[in-house]
Amino acid sequence: MLALKNISVQFGGIKALTNVSFEVEKNSLFSIIGPNGAGKTTLLNVISGRYKPISGDIHYQGKKLNHLHPNKRASLGIGRTFQNLALFNHMTVLENIFIGRHHLLKNNFIKGAFYWILGGKKEEVANRFEAERILDFLEISDIRKSLAGTLSYGLRKRVELARAIAINPNLILLDEPMAGMNQEEKEDMARFIIDLNREWKITVIMIEHDMGVVMDISKKIIVLDFGKKIAEGIPKDIIKNKRVQQAYLGEAI
Repeated sequence: MLALKNISVQFGGIKALTNVSFEVEKNSLFSIIGPNGAGKTTLLNVISGRYKPISGDIHYQGKKLNHLHPNKRASLGIGRTFQNLALFNHMTVLENIFIGRHHLLKNNFIKGAFYWILGGKKEEVANRFEAERILDFLEISDIRKSLAGTLSYGLRKRVELARAIAINPNLILLDEPMAGMNQEEKEDMARFIIDLNREWKITVIMIEHDMGVVMDISKKIIVLDFGKKIAEGIPKDIIKNKRVQQAYLGEAI
């Protein structure tokens, strides 16, 4: 579904990523791990289009993405959440979700004048139905009219996930979806991510620092250290990898 080949990113004299290559299969739950500063978020930014690599290629479902604008990538079905919450705090939960579906709307300002004739009403009903489905799935229907900025941190994390789901993605990029959560909130979020992957058939690429969660739910993992890929494999192989242990614990190989 997604293939990165020899991706390198540089900021001035700092090499953020160096020749990183991997492939993600359709319907996989794929995790990227590594110490702080390893280049994990930079890698998601390359996939979503926020950063352009200085070398290497990105292919998504056979289409080369290197020079494709982030908005166009969303239209191809690539959703994204952020490490730091990026909600519209002055808007309600429902309005934030509708923003996620903006690119799916076909009726423009001119067509809006013929709301009943050209399908505007039908489109609005369909979008509201989809928003309600997402609210039900993430168990936040009761806060649909609450302002995003008034919610607890854990609930805002769910709302951001809801907005990413709202773009109707085939692939979703999750940047530390459980950061700052308590144990109960982490368990709920892990359950939502598993259901997105297994029941909604959405391919997931996730950055997460909670190794217990990563090892429990991931189908495949890559490990970055100082911008380079040092390991790739299934969880049980990653946990035994000496280079991974050294990167995290400073142990001698």
